Amino acid sequence: MKNPKALRILKISVFLIFTGRAWQHLFWDAPYRSFFWDEALLKPVIEGIFSVSWKDYVTSSTTDKAIQTIIRSNGILYLIAAFCALGFTTSNKKWLRFPILVGGVSLVILAILLTKEKFYHTAQFFEHSIQFGLPFVLLYTHADNFTSKRFILILKILIAVTFFSHGLYAFGFYPLPGKFVDMVIQIIGCSESVAVTFLYIAGILDFIIAVLIFIPKTAVYTLWYALLWGLLTAFARIVANFYIDFPLQSIHQNLYEVLYRIPHGLVPFITILVLKSKMVLNTYQTKKTVLSNGL
Repeated sequence: MKNPKALRILKISVFLIFTGRAWQHLFWDAPYRSFFWDEALLKPVIEGIFSVSWKDYVTSSTTDKAIQTIIRSNGILYLIAAFCALGFTTSNKKWLRFPILVGGVSLVILAILLTKEKFYHTAQFFEHSIQFGLPFVLLYTHADNFTSKRFILILKILIAVTFFSHGLYAFGFYPLPGKFVDMVIQIIGCSESVAVTFLYIAGILDFIIAVLIFIPKTAVYTLWYALLWGLLTAFARIVANFYIDFPLQSIHQNLYEVLYRIPHGLVPFITILVLKSKMVLNTYQTKKTVLSNGL
């Protein structure tokens, strides 16, 4: 990849995603119990193979400790992957690509578990496209078959799918999350009905973004809006839930959500940088061709 600034921001974005998830897994919780406590799925296995009653399994402190160990282990994996992403170069890619790859796969599994926890809403999975897709994009930048055209297309697809999926919730296609409404009320200081209307409009704009970024004449302008909206929705998590009486606790409880969402704004910026550098290169090549023909 020949755009060092875009590559640097990409590395920072992947670092933030892994760091945010590491923070979550090391200090808070993750939805692994939605799998390990799924009676319909695991009861035949637990009782049939291990000869342990389902009640004993779900109430066992050993089971809970095992789940906690899995969660914390994933947190350590994300932390290692975060620093590998930050230091990832062509010279060391042989050694650092594996933690990034495994971390990326773990993020895909996490998105599946989050989807399971949210009643298998398809949008819940694809809403995390930027988060679980970006580690693989970073690895692609150092691949032998890398092209800027394909890189831009991949980023646009990740942006479109993420924003469109987010829009399905804000628009009301799926039940509108109460957390969305509460955040708008807390930040703007409006009534519930105004907050719902605001989110409805935001959802429509998310749909528009998903289309206009693929139209050359509107792509850059749309990406600037996506950058702004992506950062606003990221920082809204801590602004809406910050309490001046408990500043450190407020930050500790909410900052990790901000960290892994900041790339929702940074990825559009990366796309803008690569698009503009490509435009400059195309203009230069066109002028060079014209001059050569003139001579």
